[in-house]
Amino acid sequence: MAWLVFVFLSLIPYLSVAEGLAVAKTACRTKCGDVDVPYPFGIDPGCSLEGFHLNCSRNESDGTYKLLVYNVEVLEILLPMGQARMNNHISWQCYDDTARNIKHDIWSLGLMSTHSSVSVFSRCSYAAVMEADNFIFNTSYITTTNFWDKNNGVVPILVDWSIGNETCEVAQRNTSNYACVSSNSVCTDMQNGPGYICNCSKGYEGNPYLKDGCQDKDECQDKSTCSGICVNTPGSFNCTCPPGTHGDPRSTAGCNKIEKISPWVKFVVGISVGLMVVVILSCLVYFVHEKRKIVAIKENYFKQYGGQLLYQKMKSEQRFTFTIFKEEELKEATNNYDAKNILGEGGNGTVYKGTLKNNKDVAIKRCKTIDERQKKEFGKEILILSEISHRNIVKILGCCLEVEIPILVYQFIPKGNLFDLIHSCRAPCISLSIRLRIAQEVAEALAYLHSWASPPIVHRDVKSSNILLDENFVAKISDFGASVLAPTDEDQFMTVVQGTRGYLDPEYMLTGLLTAKSDVYSFGVVLLELITRKKALFLDKPEDQRSLSSIFLSSMKENKLEEILDDQILDIESMNLINGVAELVRKCLNMEGEKRPEMREVVETLDRLRKTIKHPWVQDNLEEIESLLGEPSNNKELEMTSYHSLEERAMLDVEAGR
Repeated sequence: MAWLVFVFLSLIPYLSVAEGLAVAKTACRTKCGDVDVPYPFGIDPGCSLEGFHLNCSRNESDGTYKLLVYNVEVLEILLPMGQARMNNHISWQCYDDTARNIKHDIWSLGLMSTHSSVSVFSRCSYAAVMEADNFIFNTSYITTTNFWDKNNGVVPILVDWSIGNETCEVAQRNTSNYACVSSNSVCTDMQNGPGYICNCSKGYEGNPYLKDGCQDKDECQDKSTCSGICVNTPGSFNCTCPPGTHGDPRSTAGCNKIEKISPWVKFVVGISVGLMVVVILSCLVYFVHEKRKIVAIKENYFKQYGGQLLYQKMKSEQRFTFTIFKEEELKEATNNYDAKNILGEGGNGTVYKGTLKNNKDVAIKRCKTIDERQKKEFGKEILILSEISHRNIVKILGCCLEVEIPILVYQFIPKGNLFDLIHSCRAPCISLSIRLRIAQEVAEALAYLHSWASPPIVHRDVKSSNILLDENFVAKISDFGASVLAPTDEDQFMTVVQGTRGYLDPEYMLTGLLTAKSDVYSFGVVLLELITRKKALFLDKPEDQRSLSSIFLSSMKENKLEEILDDQILDIESMNLINGVAELVRKCLNMEGEKRPEMREVVETLDRLRKTIKHPWVQDNLEEIESLLGEPSNNKELEMTSYHSLEERAMLDVEAGR
């Protein structure tokens, strides 16, 4: 079978310069036949770099000249690329049927094979190393001598050549042997082997191996480079559009004629631009004015609500940890008060969960209204509320005063509120002991506000939804949006009635006279919710049956208490305790405020009632809390809640700096 091998070869040059550089002479031939012979190559003595001498041989038969190196014809010298195109012999071997042997040329030694099995259709085989771009396969090459005949026994080959064996960096140090002698030339390391080649710098053309061989290239001669006014410069050129035109003369789009604009159009355009400038300036002035106006309004709100008083307190006392927030901070913390972050809504406002920049979770309350008295006294009252520190009262952390109605920022309590715990359809069974513990904690917080806060504070909106539960199921009173400071020089005062239906003191509703006993009434409703697990108000029932407190008082009068109690706590053993709690509720719900007990008395009564329960309840209580919370409770905290009297608890709070 005939076979062919066609390979693109990039040879490591065997043409290289020896030590020492020759200088090109002016009377040197630069052509051999049709082939250019540029320096460093040469065909005359002394006309080439050492090692770059070529022979120019004349064919006597036809008078043509061939450029040779080692008897191999050179077809073309590619100076910028460091390459040369040469003719390479095609090797052949043919099978002689008569002599039954193989004939071959001198180039095919070592390529011998047996062809007898394929001699019927392919008697000869050829092999050649040649330039891949010049080879186009033809099937006739397999069965005929066309490949040899078409190319006359030779094919082109592309070889690399370089100067010396050094890199550019090394060669440039030896100026006596450095081949890139033109002032506008650059040196390039060979990629396929050692040595380097020279090229003219960008914007220059010529022979970099000759002194002054690289001359400025006139780019303006090539009309495709610039369609406008072209001015040649050393190594570059300038290209601009002619007068009366515009565009990019270096791109295909070129320069376009500028259309003349009529005076009328210019006038209209000028007026339009002028009006636009006036409008823009007016808008800027308006926006600046509005911004200043908003800043002034915010400053006015800040002063109105006592911001200076809070700032002075913050500067004078380093232990005062209260924060005055910017409106934008709270918007960012709540994702612009996204409804998804609402924790609860009431008559006083909406509470959102927020996350500050330090990743601390807080409860942010946007109040709905504020009366004139609260506006005047807000700074003082907030200052007093900020100093309240009691384990059963939600801590107020800061506020925002640059809005129409101040925004309050509270400690975030994660376990929800008492209302959801006792009224949710999914609420777990809660023992009487836990209910009474929560009631006592709420009572202690109110007693603290009424008796130990300075000045005393009336909450004014005590209800189960304002009693939060922390990680250890400890109750904390929240929402001081409706709270007021009780005057120290009188027992009661007139105020606008605020609160939640079902919890409001009837005496307060009729007279508008608010006292600490109004909180006692509201607490009585909460305590009643705990033992009945019924809501404070039934809007779907007749008028005389809507109030839980009214239903309870009727049941007590008719000796039917058991009918309204929660079945989960109703058993014979606990009835004495429940009756004691019910009697306390009845006292708290007295229609005459003066006859209601003070919160200190309520705490003492609850403490005595709880102590009637046998001691093992403490451990049971712990296990129950753990099951409700899904995590261990704080045993120490629970024991404090169980056994400390009100006076002891008050002293502990004072000692702890709360």
